Amino acid sequence: MAKYLAQVIVMGVQVVGRAFARALKQEYAASQAAAQARNTAGQQSAAASSITGMTVQEAQQILNISTLTPEEIQKNYEHLFKVNDKSTGGSFYLQSKVVRAKERLDEELSIQTDQQKQKNTET
Repeated sequence: MAKYLAQVIVMGVQVVGRAFARALKQEYAASQAAAQARNTAGQQSAAASSITGMTVQEAQQILNISTLTPEEIQKNYEHLFKVNDKSTGGSFYLQSKVVRAKERLDEELSIQTDQQKQKNTET
């Protein structure tokens, strides 16, 4: 009886091990494909981050926006720029951060627009 129980356990472990290995291979292949698809976009975005010294997430936090829409970016930029104007008691440092954040998000929008154009021409 113990012999049969040991065989069942061994067979079960083998089946689960093979399924795990197959799932791991599939996940690895899917992540490689996704990374390759994002490669050009990621390189452009990383280059823009290094040039401006600010990530997209940081720029979104500064301008208090959740989606990259030109209207929302411009509206929040104008408000924060006026609020932080030195003549009204604001901070020049914060005002410059607002300007840099807008520049970074404008660059990101430009990258996304270029990618959309490339996708449209490929199809």
